[in-house]
Amino acid sequence: MRIDCLTTFPQLFDSHMNESIMKNAQRNGYLEFHAHNLRDWATGNYKKTDDYVYGGGEGLIMLAEPIFDAVASLLGEEEVEARISAHSKGEAAEGKKARIIIAAPQGRILNDKLASELSQEERLFFICGHYEGLDERVYALADDVISIGDYVLTSGELSSTVIIDSVVRKIPGVLGAETGAVNESFSDYLLEHPQYTRPVNVRGLEVPEILRSGNTPEIEKFNRSESVKRTWVNRPDLIERALRDGLLSPIDLETLEKVKSRRQY
Repeated sequence: MRIDCLTTFPQLFDSHMNESIMKNAQRNGYLEFHAHNLRDWATGNYKKTDDYVYGGGEGLIMLAEPIFDAVASLLGEEEVEARISAHSKGEAAEGKKARIIIAAPQGRILNDKLASELSQEERLFFICGHYEGLDERVYALADDVISIGDYVLTSGELSSTVIIDSVVRKIPGVLGAETGAVNESFSDYLLEHPQYTRPVNVRGLEVPEILRSGNTPEIEKFNRSESVKRTWVNRPDLIERALRDGLLSPIDLETLEKVKSRRQY
């Protein structure tokens, strides 16, 4: 997969994209990442990328013109024109070279399903907002507007990084195995079960005995029940979604009833 980010602060990606899993993904050929400085397409002595809002309002928003010019340079003028034309007709552009994403509060909420969907793409292109946001006309270029939650950040680079991380770890092989991300939280709406490592006892807090038994079927059963319990206590909305989609087994439902009635299991 190739990921491009158009940004006024390309250095903001350095620490995350050059460490740990993201670094390994690039080194091992699963990811090609490029951060492009929007100021390379800005004009004037100060390479200005923002201005005041028409009609009044606080703060500055990012100029549309250098963004359009940058996308045209990186993806082709024909694609920009096709996207603008399709947007004006309320249609989706065809023959696109990349899936363009803008991270913004008004977008649909990022979740595990969307991250999996995006991980199937060959190329993603992020337009990163900053200050008070983007000139509304820039959204004519976007295939997706995605929110990472009901709050506002100073930097679209931060929210874009969250989306990128959630997507890249879904690419088969990035986590070290073809199914590396399958058993993580949210893969079936349930939160991941508690996990432990050595030593067995830390300040009187012990690893559950069942996890030390070597009895794989019983360990799997225990871990699944802990996932159901944790999800019900912390994210009951996810339990409701799992029930709606028929993802809970009869044993899961039995565990859930015990949790709801606060009986021990």
